[in-house]
Amino acid sequence: MSSSVGRMARVFVYGTLKKGQPNYQHMINDAHGIARFQGRGLTVEKYPLVIAGKYNIPFLLNTPGIGHRVAGEIYSVDDQMLQFLDEFEGCPDMYQRTPVRIEVVEWEGKSSAPEGRPAVNSILECDVYSTTTYKPEWLNFPYYDNYDAFGKHGLQYVLRESRE
Repeated sequence: MSSSVGRMARVFVYGTLKKGQPNYQHMINDAHGIARFQGRGLTVEKYPLVIAGKYNIPFLLNTPGIGHRVAGEIYSVDDQMLQFLDEFEGCPDMYQRTPVRIEVVEWEGKSSAPEGRPAVNSILECDVYSTTTYKPEWLNFPYYDNYDAFGKHGLQYVLRESRE
């Protein structure tokens, strides 16, 4: 790894940034930095994942112990992409980037070093964009274990460029 890349951070995405979801294009846009898909995982603890607000945005409420184990994708990102994601996620006002324990379900990451290839069912610490700044009534919303913008819930996500 060249020194220009620097330290890579692990980020767990559970919402519109996943493959096949409305904001995935940001994860593969080199202008934002580097994001390498590593695998899929589940939060070790249960969290309430809700769809809220007039734009039907997925929020992982930082209230461990209630809800479901949430499915998502693990990415290795450089500092530039991490900075982009912080801005994209409205961090620290709308979301806060916090370390969360993730159980590896599937790993595709390429690494020649054995320590670079976590075993399935092993636990990794990843940064996740969750929120503590939510309205109390959001805890009464339905909890999801795997967000899909196009799911049966019928709550269509509104892209930023389409918001009023």
